[in-house]
Amino acid sequence: MELPRLGAFSSSRLSFARSLIRKMARQRWQVTQTRFDLNADGYGEVIYRIQTPQARYHVVIFSRYLDDAQRSDRVIAEAWDLTFGLVEGDVEDDLMMSLSENVPLQEAGRQHPNLLVISRANRSVRNFSSFVEQLSQGRQPAESLLKTAGYLYRTTAVYGNGKFGIADFARLKDNPDFRQPFSAQMTAVYVLRQFSIDQVEHIARNKSPDAVPLSDDLKRYVGIGNSTGLGMAPFLINHPLLINQWVHMRETALSLAKQEAADEEAQQRLLDLMRRAIQSLQECDIENDDQRLKNEDVVSELSMAAIWLDQVSAEADLWLQLTDWAEAAFTLETQELINTLLIEIYPDHTDGLEDYMAAEESLDLVPDMPLIQLKQLIETYLDWALQVDLTSSDERYWFWYRSIEKEEPRLGIRGVDEGEEKELSIAIGPRVQRIHATLDAHLQQDPAALTIDFLMANQRDSDIVRRIQTMAGSAYGEIRANLWHREMKPMHLLRTKLSFLGAQRFDPKGDRWVRVTFFQGAPLIAELNAEPVDLVDFDDWSFALAPQRPRR
Repeated sequence: MELPRLGAFSSSRLSFARSLIRKMARQRWQVTQTRFDLNADGYGEVIYRIQTPQARYHVVIFSRYLDDAQRSDRVIAEAWDLTFGLVEGDVEDDLMMSLSENVPLQEAGRQHPNLLVISRANRSVRNFSSFVEQLSQGRQPAESLLKTAGYLYRTTAVYGNGKFGIADFARLKDNPDFRQPFSAQMTAVYVLRQFSIDQVEHIARNKSPDAVPLSDDLKRYVGIGNSTGLGMAPFLINHPLLINQWVHMRETALSLAKQEAADEEAQQRLLDLMRRAIQSLQECDIENDDQRLKNEDVVSELSMAAIWLDQVSAEADLWLQLTDWAEAAFTLETQELINTLLIEIYPDHTDGLEDYMAAEESLDLVPDMPLIQLKQLIETYLDWALQVDLTSSDERYWFWYRSIEKEEPRLGIRGVDEGEEKELSIAIGPRVQRIHATLDAHLQQDPAALTIDFLMANQRDSDIVRRIQTMAGSAYGEIRANLWHREMKPMHLLRTKLSFLGAQRFDPKGDRWVRVTFFQGAPLIAELNAEPVDLVDFDDWSFALAPQRPRR
């Protein structure tokens, strides 16, 4: 749970995008276009119906003209190329009218409680224009465009869980379709990918009678981008039991894989995945210099691992030999990528764990716990927090606050920037250290005190006491880092969550926001509707490769 390692995670079979596609295929979800009212320039309204064995949903999309001067990925933007929402149930005329008036306004709108998700997205202007132009001329676009940005649209926020008046999270707890975390959001994004393809083909057809549809291999290589910043970071701190469950299931899958006795079939499967991952990384045109160098290191180290794996025999402890070598000689990103690939080759161990990715997030108070026991919990399970020297200016460099514009978390420099008096309690380590000193002083006055005695005198500390008492029984809930430290990298926090969502192609823009791609290489809705027989092939889409085909 150290921050640099968390920031090296890759998406895996347990990521929510992967588990969603498996579920859609396994249960034969049907996705059909029921309304397509776009003008020749692609502006208008489109509806896709999602029929599951249990219920019906609709993704409603509003495409509007957006002046280039208004196009922004920042959360403070007020207009977008398109807005969309996932609706539970049918979309009658009166509901459609309400959606058309409010969904394009996003936060400023009065959103309907039948909405499970609302979101917005902007075009990748270069890719979108090039795709339309090439298709209208009867040619397939160059796949190299998708090596730089793997999408036609990128979302700038995907909201669920009761934000802005939409359906509260409690509505989904007993929903058999969307019980798993973020599955509703991932569903909306997956359908948006299909819309991006349908829209460019529609515009190209209206532009020229010689237009051709996008080839299936290029359609698969189209993903949906996402641009996200510090607003995502506090999630990992505010949901410790959920994060514990996510990491616990990932570590369980990895442990089960490493315990397997290697055979030649599994060895070859891992070797094939290594080579695919290497090629996929080589094909990614990453703009960020640091991330590009990291990717080059991964390619070099994974290539060495592949050469070794191709030459050794399939001994029973082969996976332990590989991971021990990686931990001794390779970078964190290569280590975690190898872990991801090991998880991939044992779906029987991994896929059943997807049903355990949710958690009841209740931090319970034990009022009659002896205060000396509470002190012992801190010193045993949160010892890392006590080792921070909070008298050091480097250890107290940052403070977290909430911006006025969009109620989003931000970072300020302590003693320099305004807002320190409204600091958010995101840095758990310093809070733990402070309460440890406070209860130590209390124990000197009353060695037999109970927790409730302490809280009667320190009522504002009840939340951190609940957290300490609850999280002491978890292995992975607390990030072992001082989030005030000058060298703290917010990007590690963003990447941790994004990896569990299923993001690929991390391309940081500075150290506070990042662009990623979802569903690149994933099966198409047409393939899903065709009821695939071989679900193994249907799910095998990690580390997408660019299509290789002759030009016409």
